[in-house]
Amino acid sequence: MKVEIRPAQPADAQHILDFITELAVYERAGHEVIASVEDIRRSLFADNAPARALICLQGGQPIGYAVYFYSYSTWLGRNGIYLEDLYITPEQRGIGAGRRLLREIAREARANDCGRLEWSVLDWNQPAIDFYRSLGALPQDEWVRYRLDGDALREFAEGSD
Repeated sequence: MKVEIRPAQPADAQHILDFITELAVYERAGHEVIASVEDIRRSLFADNAPARALICLQGGQPIGYAVYFYSYSTWLGRNGIYLEDLYITPEQRGIGAGRRLLREIAREARANDCGRLEWSVLDWNQPAIDFYRSLGALPQDEWVRYRLDGDALREFAEGSD
């Protein structure tokens, strides 16, 4: 069956949340998903929403998704795209669906003169690492990602200089 990629629509919010949860469980972090269907609708489909989503279908049935947003590189002086999530259901992996999703985003990046397309992958996720390397993507080993969230974010934001 043919794989189809299309922009996600508000009616896809439940599928997207289901895929987010499946991905989080695979990444050993299912307990961290607190988003609701309404959160997905509000954050992905509001006017001027910063993130975009694609749905991957086979035979008209959703089998995966991607969520991404535009970033900016001061060194390049150009926008980039950051891929937040790329997920294909385990039963449908190996048919080229993930490659099609990523290629669609790469084409958008090129069409909008973006200087880069980047993402993060867990260091133990060898299937994903192998997939990304097969596309010609290289790890950025010299960079370490940092995060403030939850109480740490609140405490820092409420602190004083």
